[in-house]
Amino acid sequence: MDLVPALEEPLKQPLKSVLGPATAKVMAEHLGLHTVGDLLHHYPRRYEERGQLTHLADLPMDEHVTVVAMVADARLHSFASTRAPRGKGQRLEVTITDGSGRLQLVFFGNGVHKPHKELLPGTRAMFAGKVSVFNRRLQLAHPAYELLRGDDPDESVESWAGALIPLYPATAKLESWKIGKAVQTVLPSAQEALDPLPPSLREGRGLVPLPEALLKIHRPGTKADIAQARDRLKWDEAFVLQVALARRRHTDAQLPAVPRRPAADGLLTAFDDRLPFTLTDGQQKVSKEIFDDLATEHPMHRLLQGEVGSGKTLVALRAMLAVVDAGGQAAMLAPTEVLAQQHHRSVTEMMGELAEGGMLGGADHATKVVLLTGSMGTAARRQAMLDLVTGEAGIVIGTHALIEDKVQFHDLGLVVVDEQHRFGVEQRDALRGKGKQPPHLLVMTATPIPRTVAMTVFGDLETSVLDQLPAGRSPIATHVVPAADKPHFLARAWERVREEVANGHQAYVVCPRIGDDIDEAAPEKAKKSAEDEAEKRPPLAVLEVADHLAKGPLNGLKVEVLHGRMHPDDKDAVMRRFAAGETDVLVATTVIEVGVNVPNATAMVIMDADRFGVSQLHQLRGRVGRGSAPGLCLLVTEMPEASAARQRLTAVAATLDGFELSRIDLEQRREGDVLGQAQSGARSSLRVLAVIEDEEIIAEAREEATALVARDPELTDLPGLRTALDALLDEEREQYLEKG
Repeated sequence: MDLVPALEEPLKQPLKSVLGPATAKVMAEHLGLHTVGDLLHHYPRRYEERGQLTHLADLPMDEHVTVVAMVADARLHSFASTRAPRGKGQRLEVTITDGSGRLQLVFFGNGVHKPHKELLPGTRAMFAGKVSVFNRRLQLAHPAYELLRGDDPDESVESWAGALIPLYPATAKLESWKIGKAVQTVLPSAQEALDPLPPSLREGRGLVPLPEALLKIHRPGTKADIAQARDRLKWDEAFVLQVALARRRHTDAQLPAVPRRPAADGLLTAFDDRLPFTLTDGQQKVSKEIFDDLATEHPMHRLLQGEVGSGKTLVALRAMLAVVDAGGQAAMLAPTEVLAQQHHRSVTEMMGELAEGGMLGGADHATKVVLLTGSMGTAARRQAMLDLVTGEAGIVIGTHALIEDKVQFHDLGLVVVDEQHRFGVEQRDALRGKGKQPPHLLVMTATPIPRTVAMTVFGDLETSVLDQLPAGRSPIATHVVPAADKPHFLARAWERVREEVANGHQAYVVCPRIGDDIDEAAPEKAKKSAEDEAEKRPPLAVLEVADHLAKGPLNGLKVEVLHGRMHPDDKDAVMRRFAAGETDVLVATTVIEVGVNVPNATAMVIMDADRFGVSQLHQLRGRVGRGSAPGLCLLVTEMPEASAARQRLTAVAATLDGFELSRIDLEQRREGDVLGQAQSGARSSLRVLAVIEDEEIIAEAREEATALVARDPELTDLPGLRTALDALLDEEREQYLEKG
């Protein structure tokens, strides 16, 4: 999605009318660029000074690179070949240098004639191709190249060599310099770009006008030009996004809502009296923030962040009970059936007789708690829907099935969304639309989110953080098990699992794949770099590992499997047996990542741990140590010690602080993945803004945006900003609708 500010007519022009159909087709298919405005906002990834080769040590294997260098040497070799005419083949070897390093280029067959004439020693050029290794030397085979000639014959070598060459995010189908030439063609249109920033903001911060920024980012004369352009364009991205979020908050704040105050000595009081422990200070503080919001005449919009096991579900349940006390109903939306069933089970267990409203033996203040999922039988589903429409059920817990048109409520007062990053804004809005007046909204996530990401992704919500673990939660020890370097460590891991089971506990074994190979993809594509030998085999699979363990290292223990392709009833039965302690070891996919609560499970072995992201490993680890016995998490990997994957695992083993890990995750994976996981339109709109590095800009942009929207919600005097917002929101809406 492009934050293309102010697409006026010249910027809305389709690229095919400017660059021709062939180039436009490649740009649309491979780079997602359709208009002149799109291309102007396709910024260079970096800049090379002419004659300066990217340091050879930094050349990534198997990646498409662009280097700028001088030809040091070119030699044509002939060799015997059955394929070549007259039995002789030709190979051209060209060595290029920047004075500090060398790289070999190689051309074969008919491809040698043109470079043999053009790539003479002393020639400077840009080369693009895939880095490979031949005879233990780095090389580019058949690279594309563009000769660099000073346009002015009198230009001095020094000034020519000092010019900055923009290198664009490119593809094998379209080299960086071809994109550069296309940009050169459309650059005059930059003068027509309407400015989305209010003049007072731009002048107050000394930012250059937008046309100047676009000119300087694509054709910088100096490094200072690049810095000026980036500063300006970062502000555009941050500000337009924050205005969109501020307008959403403003609109929501105008909506009416029914205040929901818990009755004195009602259901909430009865529930609190049943609790076998006291709430932590954090839980009390966050509960107060929520109850204060529920008591107002405008809908609450709150994000509840909590570390795994910090007691978010309890806080959410108390909010739901407060609403039921006040005569309303509460709905909890979970991303998967396993999680919906798990929540339903834990809520009814926590409430006991208070969840048996309308039943014999139910308590005086009791209500009915129903489950609604897509795979329920017709009769059970019909009964659940009847309980909702009559108001018999105060609490419903379900999956997307809750959003269907047929589901009606008596008086929906609160929507709780668990694991928000699995739902789009449209989905949570659809559920909110089921109230007579807009219901209050509480969004929960166990993925710790750095402050700026929260502002960027969940900027339409107020944030509460639970960062204190309840008393009685045990520490989790985490260790990396290097299976390739030290196979005996893996054998010891299985011994540790047997020891835990012998002590009356249970264990999880997590694998990246299921293993019945129905067109199944691994969590991440295997990379084929030299150090990643281990990644050449497919990731380990649940079915194979379970079979191997049951026959081998864990022979004699009760081993069961759990994965997403099982029938929901079978999944539920497996989880019930594990929760009841009938199963010793559960071999599962990441289906257990969120919400599964078995306090007696104390050990987890994660196979091919390098195939998972940092935050995901942290989530998985949170499934153990939930009772009074300490937890143990073993990260099994075949990655070599020096690899980035091993360093990532070492970071996870070194800390239990999810916020610290989420920063590491973000720094390593860049924003795209993290924001993409959050299904936010923010993701692809961020081209120069980095949510960790640019914390200050995001915070200031949020303040400026909030003040502007409070003064002028319709943005009457800012046509450029309105146009930029329309471009952003159209794309965002498309993305959400595609996600269903």
